[in-house]
Amino acid sequence: MLFQTILTRTLSLFLLPIGFTTAAPAAAPGAVIIGEPEASSSSPSSPEDLTTRSFSSRITWYNTGLGACGISSNDGQLVVVLNAAQFDPSTPNGNPNRNSLCGRRIRVNANGRSVTVTLVDRCAGCPYGGLDLSPAAFSALASTSAGVLQGSWDWV
Repeated sequence: MLFQTILTRTLSLFLLPIGFTTAAPAAAPGAVIIGEPEASSSSPSSPEDLTTRSFSSRITWYNTGLGACGISSNDGQLVVVLNAAQFDPSTPNGNPNRNSLCGRRIRVNANGRSVTVTLVDRCAGCPYGGLDLSPAAFSALASTSAGVLQGSWDWV
């Protein structure tokens, strides 16, 4: 478990492009991962696939700030960061501030709880389907000390 956490943090340092996000996996040493990771799914075949189904994946939390959508957020807001594989196809001419997904609402489910959040950022280190939640949003599902959850989400 400790090795996985260290590896995740180390890889995140190398994979996060500067300037796109403040999001990073938040699993602390000794963090408990709830549920088993599902096999990674392939990318959607069209933008329509993004809005017509639910996704299951890893859910972590991050400290908020200025996001790729050009929106400043704080840790007390119910906001979310979407993985780059699902965020980038909706970015026109490489300008994430004009991404059509910015401001969209997402319902996240884990541990028999649910929270609705607003998309404000892009996560380069998150797997396909993966989300990073603000501390307030993550806390609606579990204690931030859990670090990582398995859950599902869909567009609202």
